Amino acid sequence: MAGKFKRLTRRFFVFTNVILVFFFLLACLVPYLNPQKWWFISFLGLAFPFLLVAVIFYFIGWLILLKPKLALISGIALLAGYKSISVFVGFHRPGSFSMHKEPQSLRIVSWNVARFVELKQNTNKGSQTRLDMMDLIKKQDADILCLQEFHTSVDPAYYNNIAAVQELGYPYYYFSFDADGDKHYYSSIIFSRFPIIDSGLIRYPRPTIPDALIHADIKVGQDTIRIYTTHLQSLQFKSADYQKLNEIKGGEDSLLANSKTIFSKWKRAVTYRSIQADIISEVVADSPHPVLFCGDLNDVPNSYTYFTVRGGMQDAFLKKGFGIGRTYSGISPTLRIDYIFAGNQYKINQFNRIVKNYSDHYMLVSDIQLMK
Repeated sequence: MAGKFKRLTRRFFVFTNVILVFFFLLACLVPYLNPQKWWFISFLGLAFPFLLVAVIFYFIGWLILLKPKLALISGIALLAGYKSISVFVGFHRPGSFSMHKEPQSLRIVSWNVARFVELKQNTNKGSQTRLDMMDLIKKQDADILCLQEFHTSVDPAYYNNIAAVQELGYPYYYFSFDADGDKHYYSSIIFSRFPIIDSGLIRYPRPTIPDALIHADIKVGQDTIRIYTTHLQSLQFKSADYQKLNEIKGGEDSLLANSKTIFSKWKRAVTYRSIQADIISEVVADSPHPVLFCGDLNDVPNSYTYFTVRGGMQDAFLKKGFGIGRTYSGISPTLRIDYIFAGNQYKINQFNRIVKNYSDHYMLVSDIQLMK
């Protein structure tokens, strides 16, 4: 009887291991499957970190039980998924960022500032957070700022954030001035301490969000570099959607009822992002100057969006960062959705992720050097 139970238990774990490996390998295929056709598989991109941990758990478990042949089920899967694993984790020494900047380096900041939290001039908590955010920007002593979800206004009752950032030592900027109501403007923006000699934007096709892909050609000494920034289609969750997520986590009410709207928004967002990613890939490839790209892609590394936008560029976090590198403070601890990419003409000297709960995104800072 004991022997039969042991065999059944072993078969159960072998079966679950095989099923787990199947979904893990399917998740590894997500970056190569266009969500316009395979949107339902793209959900597995979010599950990748948890599937990875489970596959590693089985691999180690079989080795502990002295079952090396069974460990091969997970071992082969891990080898097959090496590319997805390689973009998920940074392996460099943590806490090594130095505020001292080498003379030949450009310090780049990328940050989704969530409209600086407070739009209207007042003395409330939101306005204090806005001041803290400005102070954090100032402390980085960056050469170029790429800020997403940036809001500014020419209404004197509201904050003129362009003027506020310029006062920090950034005389040059490019902003597309997308109207966000009367006298209000909302988009991504590029600030620079060096002259901007050309600029431009490309609007994504409707009905996606009104944000655009913008670029600035910046004269640094005798060199001209091109920097892009953008904010891609978000899930556009409202407070009711976050409440539904909490109910799902807590096992309250119906999983099907709560997930219907969430899945619908996910499908729309991931489909729109794939269109935007294709546009970015084509545009960046045509740049006449060495490219830097900063943005909130609203998608994880194991996604079609990330692989398409990054292309052959270097990921600053993977070059110099450590761990998972979460950049979004909500929903899940595995969400790295903000990035700094650099073309192969650059050397990435440093990278830092500043975990401050001002915006719902964390600031990214990188020192990057153009190689001659």
